[in-house]
Amino acid sequence: MKFQRVLVCFIRCILTILGYIFNPVLDKVFSIIYDRSSTMVSPVSDYILLQSATSLAKKIRTKQVKAVDVMEAFIARVKEVNPIVNAAVAERFEEALKEAQKIDEILEGSSLDPEYSEDKKPFLGVPLTVKEAFAVKGMPNTSGLVTRKNTCAEFDAQVVAHLKRAGAIPFIVTNTSELCMWYESANRLYGRTSNPYNTGRIVGGSSGGEACIIAAGGAVIGIGSDIGGSIRMPAFFNGVFGHRPSRGAVPNEGQFPMATGSELELLSTGPICRYAEDLLPALKIMAGNNANNLKFNEMVDLKSLKFYSIEDDGGSLFVSKIDPQLKAAQLKVVTYLEETYRVKVEHVYLSKLKYSLEMWGARMNSSDGTSFCQYMANCNGQVNPYLEFFKWVFGCSNHTLPAISLGIVEKLDFLLEGSNKKALETFKRLEKELQDLLGDNGILFYPTHPKLAPYHNLPLFYPFNFAYTGIMNAFGLPVTQVPLGLSKEGLPLGIQIVTAMNKDHLSIAVARALEGTFGGWVNPGA
Repeated sequence: MKFQRVLVCFIRCILTILGYIFNPVLDKVFSIIYDRSSTMVSPVSDYILLQSATSLAKKIRTKQVKAVDVMEAFIARVKEVNPIVNAAVAERFEEALKEAQKIDEILEGSSLDPEYSEDKKPFLGVPLTVKEAFAVKGMPNTSGLVTRKNTCAEFDAQVVAHLKRAGAIPFIVTNTSELCMWYESANRLYGRTSNPYNTGRIVGGSSGGEACIIAAGGAVIGIGSDIGGSIRMPAFFNGVFGHRPSRGAVPNEGQFPMATGSELELLSTGPICRYAEDLLPALKIMAGNNANNLKFNEMVDLKSLKFYSIEDDGGSLFVSKIDPQLKAAQLKVVTYLEETYRVKVEHVYLSKLKYSLEMWGARMNSSDGTSFCQYMANCNGQVNPYLEFFKWVFGCSNHTLPAISLGIVEKLDFLLEGSNKKALETFKRLEKELQDLLGDNGILFYPTHPKLAPYHNLPLFYPFNFAYTGIMNAFGLPVTQVPLGLSKEGLPLGIQIVTAMNKDHLSIAVARALEGTFGGWVNPGA
């Protein structure tokens, strides 16, 4: 086993060294491939499309605007931008318009039905997008798996049902990576989704279609899931808000693939929103009965919080260095808080963060549930990833290279048994350090990702960069991704805000403060 561990480490080191040598070359080559043909979506100009979900619901309830007009506006925008970005993979426009019409008819009465009050239906008439991995009755539920092509949901996922009861109307489902386990949203069934700010760039994954269509103005709120950063990376790459809730705060039932075993401790379902003011009400609805464990109604005084900042992971061999523009954006956040609220933001260093990849992998590999190769076969036996790779080389596989690669890694996991044990021990020590640091009122700023939105397919050369988000899944902590404007290339900047367990309201409060200063979502092309 010692020889095997040394061999694995040697191979990893060689690959990492090669990566550092060829990274500049790769970026240049991919820019030549994609920059000349890339474009962006047109700016959002319709007044309706520029409202928050909370504002839209209020205007519908008070009859300032009809629910049908709102739905028609969003449908029109989806039809305009989707041929460019390929985010929406299936629609229920006709049914959604009928449901909106029913709301208008009820509101035409002389008095408001108590069931349609703001308390009962805070998102009354608001168009809702849903990651295709979640069950929406009558809609495809494939997670990009070709063998599930004709599979449609027979019920609503619990979180979808919660939002529907709150008045939201699902009208599209959106693209994911194959089986939701890669950070570019592309698969053999629906194809690839492109970034609304630059179509030569990725949208992230696996909730990439959600973040993309919201950033492009085709929606204002949506549902995503996050087991390694699948809400936060897409939100970051597309310049919107995304929140990974505290472990267990929001029900995960009703999605495919469903996490099993210890994976359940890493998976969270949460909101992706264009405006920060929608995060808390969306999370409150999605949490259902679990909302009682979270202090949604507690006022937050930012001056009473303790702030910490970590600029990078300390130098992992397997993860890219932080882009200087992201470091500068994080420093601006620190400066703003110190000057505006007269607080001290302490710069801290947690040395064990450099092992984030290993710790996330060890937490995932401690599961005894359904294997990835079984999910690749739609749980009808299991796929042979070596054979699939051979087929992929000749263009005959129904699976993407990232999915096949993950299947191969899973088969070779026995080589890492000793390393996983050591990583879990390191994880437990770091978990205690982080708990002590955050306490009850701590706020930690940490990069969402080391690079700006990469070109399509480039993540294949940086497969471990998700470690910046993945480590927070391992801890089960709540995290809010906040947009911080655009880079010199016109790509979104952003940052993660981490808080202690069940302190979701704190990171969201800070997100709202930052939105007011840094502008939040930026209208593409405006």
